[in-house]
Amino acid sequence: MGAEDIHQIITDTIWTILIASGPALAVAMIVGLAIALFQALTSVQEITLTFVPKVAAIFVAIALSLPLMYTALTALSDQSFDLIISNGR
Repeated sequence: MGAEDIHQIITDTIWTILIASGPALAVAMIVGLAIALFQALTSVQEITLTFVPKVAAIFVAIALSLPLMYTALTALSDQSFDLIISNGR
């Protein structure tokens, strides 16, 4: 296994992490901005107003994006195991 193979594994791993976590992070950012805008417009500074909707939205986003996460992680693990098997011979 050369430096190019290691670089490819690390690159694929980082991309897989970004793809798997992207939907939840995007939803958290959008909901956080919407709540911050609402708080700025109404001067309501309630701590549960920022926490509860964001957590609920993140759970929904994770539940909806589980097939995407599973596909991405399965592809990465298959590629890693194939690389391990091919270099073991």
